[in-house]
This record gives sequence, C-alpha cells and structure tokens, in this order.
Amino acid sequence: MIENKDSIEEDFDPNTAPDLSGDGWPEKFAKVAVRRGRPPVAKPKVSTTIRLSQDVIDHFRADGKGWQTRIDDALREWIRSE
Repeated sequence: MIENKDSIEEDFDPNTAPDLSGDGWPEKFAKVAVRRGRPPVAKPKVSTTIRLSQDVIDHFRADGKGWQTRIDDALREWIRSE
C-alpha cells in the first residue's frame, strides 16, 4: 500500500498567508477568464458505435489503456496504405 504524503509542509503557518479579500484582489480575480476542461481542437474526434469481432477487441485491449486510440491509429494506417 502506498502511504499518503502530507500536502502541507510541517512548518506552514496559515497566519502568514496574504489577505486576498481586500486591496482590489476581488476585482482582479473577477477579471480573470475561467477556463475549464480540455482546450478546443480543430478536428475533434466523433463518438460512434462500431461492431468489431471479439478477437480484434481482445487483441487491442491486451496492451492496456488506449486500446481505442490504437484501433484508430491502425485504421488511419490502413487508409494511408490504400
């Protein structure tokens, strides 16, 4: 089992943290654009349903995470080879 590490240094004193509630900080924070999620891409992947043989799925899943990307890469390679 992996031990959890403390996220705060032992000599951390919360009373030494700057006060961000005054001196114009709220206005500065309000001006900052909040960006959540992944950045947009020019050609995003499309979610679809495809039926594949079980042995094909087993082959790609055997290498672990990223099996769907590997199928995508194999299909791209096949398209380029035509």
